[in-house]
Amino acid sequence: MKEAVPKKSKAAVDYSKWGYIFIAPFFIAFLIFQLIPLVSTFYYSFFEYYRSGLKVVGPNFVGLQNFVELFNSDLLKYLGNTLILWIAGFLPQIVISLLLAAWFTDIRLKLKGQRFFKTVIYMPNLIMASAFSMLFFALFSDNGPVNSFLISSGITTEPIRFLSTVWGSRGLIALMNFLMWFGNTTILLMAAIMGINPSLFEAAELDGCTPRQVFFEVTLPLIRPILVYVFITSMIGGLQMFDVPQILTNGEGSPDRMSTTLIMFLNNHLFSKNYGMAGAVSVVLFIICAILCIVVYFSLNSDHGKKKGGR
Repeated sequence: MKEAVPKKSKAAVDYSKWGYIFIAPFFIAFLIFQLIPLVSTFYYSFFEYYRSGLKVVGPNFVGLQNFVELFNSDLLKYLGNTLILWIAGFLPQIVISLLLAAWFTDIRLKLKGQRFFKTVIYMPNLIMASAFSMLFFALFSDNGPVNSFLISSGITTEPIRFLSTVWGSRGLIALMNFLMWFGNTTILLMAAIMGINPSLFEAAELDGCTPRQVFFEVTLPLIRPILVYVFITSMIGGLQMFDVPQILTNGEGSPDRMSTTLIMFLNNHLFSKNYGMAGAVSVVLFIICAILCIVVYFSLNSDHGKKKGGR
């Protein structure tokens, strides 16, 4: 006898379409505001396209001519300036942030007023970079409060021209970047440390490890993913540095353009309506960011991968 075929139950309600509906706004916004401008930037980087007075020249296809002219300019100098400014601000940022994160998460220290200190160190991140730059410009100008204090206290007899020296202007830019972002980095590292199983620290203490050994042998390896994230995002932000040096040096990158960054160089082409060269600068910056991010990611994860694979 043939087996009775069960009757088909009512079709189950498919809710998968709602997932696509909810994520659609993100992809639409990404397509309109990021993907299309990115593709058009690559496209116009191969064209001569600029405005000369009331006359618009182009777009005329010129191939790699924009890139040849770009590398014959001071591009490498501006790239070096950008990297120096980023490194000078990032190194003290990561050191101080790691130190504060370790202190705030150490139960044995029993630090009082942690919420207050966390709020204070994060507050500079809430201040606009333009306001921060104007504040430092007023403080460290030739007739500013800093020079007035140095002269009145007898430390110097003449005003120190911070903004007229290479390392003076670079130092102020690095200091501002450090003050604006070390609070955010501290919060991220604290969250990473608090996510470590406390039993690992207890086991290390029972084995007789010193606090220094616990930090370098337990804490740092386990927060490596967050460190990679902080390093990469900071590097991308550093390569895109614009507002602080632009305002502090009045857009000139003085002295002798030693504080001019890649984005300031890009802004000069956009201001002159040279869309072809601006597109070429953007493409080069995109490639540099991609290469550096890949190098940083694999270099910081290579040791971890070897240890994991060797177990």
